[in-house]
This record gives sequence, C-alpha cells and structure tokens, in this order.
Amino acid sequence: MRISTRFLAAASLAALSLFAGSAMADGEKYVIGTDSTYPPFEFVDASGEIKGFDIDIAKALCAEMKAECTFVSADWDGIIPALQAKKYDMIVSSMSITPERLKLVDFTNKYYNTPPAVAVPKDSTITDVAGLKGKTIGAQTSTTHANYAEKHLADTELKLYPTADEYKLDISSGRIDAAIDDVVVLSEWIKSEAGACCKILTTLPVDKEINGEGAGIAVRQGDPLKEKLNTAIAAIRANGKYKEIQDKYFDFNVYGE
Repeated sequence: MRISTRFLAAASLAALSLFAGSAMADGEKYVIGTDSTYPPFEFVDASGEIKGFDIDIAKALCAEMKAECTFVSADWDGIIPALQAKKYDMIVSSMSITPERLKLVDFTNKYYNTPPAVAVPKDSTITDVAGLKGKTIGAQTSTTHANYAEKHLADTELKLYPTADEYKLDISSGRIDAAIDDVVVLSEWIKSEAGACCKILTTLPVDKEINGEGAGIAVRQGDPLKEKLNTAIAAIRANGKYKEIQDKYFDFNVYGE
C-alpha cells in the first residue's frame, strides 16, 4: 500500500482511460484516478489497458452501484490535489488510510491490508534488518514505505524514486542494496523474470501511524459517494465477487484481519 505525505500542487493525468463495464446506462457516472505503475494492483498491459487487482475491484464496485466508471492514469505525487480539483471522483490506487491523509480526504472502509517488506539481491550478505545499517535502501517517493524507512530504518541511506519500476531497476543492477515496498508488490516482482535477481529479506511490523488501517478508496471530504462505496464493498465481500478477484491475483487472504 502507498500513501503520499508530500503533496504537489497539481496532478499530471495521462490520456489513458477505459470504461469499467457492466454499468447501467441510467446510473451514475464516475471518473476514477489511479497510478497505474504498481503491479499487481494496477498496471498498463501491452494493449494500453489499465489492469490489476485494484482495477478489478473498482469495476466490481461500479457494477454493484450500477454506475459507469472511467479510469484515468495519474502521477502519484499529484493524485490527491487532482481529486480535490475534481479531476476525478475517487482514487482507487492502493492508498493507505492514515490520520494525516484523513485531514485532506475521506476514505471508505479498507478493501485490503498487507504489511511492508524488504527485498535484497539473492547474493546479498544482509541476513536481517540489523544488517541494513549503513546500506542504501530504495523506495518510491511519497509513500508509506518511504516514511517507514525514514522512521524505522534511519541508519540506512534512503534513496527515493518517482516510481517503483525505477528502484527495481537499481536493485537489480546493484546500484542499491535493498528496497522497501508492500510485501505483495515485492513478492510478485521476485517471481517475475525482472525480479529474479532478488528475494524477500523479511516483512516488517506494521506501524499504524504510518501504514494506517489498510488500503481504502479516497473521495472528497463530505462526498456521499463514500457510503455508496462502503455498501458496495460489503456487498462484493458477501456475494463472493471479492474472493473471485482476490483468487485471480493471490493465493492468500489479501483482505487481512
């Protein structure tokens, strides 16, 4: 899960969009912002379509609400300001629910909750968190993981990257010693050819002040869409659609406790 704590003045929106599908012609219409650089939660496939766990969940929620939903790809650093500027109606992008963010937006109930983790090269001599002291660790800028490293891994040299793809390139080429991100993101990456260089060192204890209560959908403060989405989240959890989507991407319970 990710969270921005250093907000920029504006969002850079890509021209990429698509319909959520299964929507009623006479239903509400919503635009959904997502940073599509965070597989397996959101990514752009070879055909230029935004896909991933978050996207499938959003489509299921839109279908449940009988709403027509369009997705736009947004830069992570500007994703909150763009919501506030009404560039879209909600953010579905693995965004952590934290007290700091709740000062700026409203959140639905969580739709998943997974801990942070650290990855290192397979041939690394680092065997535990203590071994990270003095090493360079990479993280995506303006995320809970960067904030976590700043607080709990203060004796490391933190290197920040605009996207997760960029820290992955640097750890695979030996330019950094480790990386911190969501355990699911790192686990899926190391299973791929691009991530064959590396392994999970360890998961990390959740710091609720930083990591929050899980990933939620962000809407503008006071927007009644929040309760519509909460009702839809409960419905897809109850009718089996959530599990169907979860099992497409993961072999464990991603919802958490």
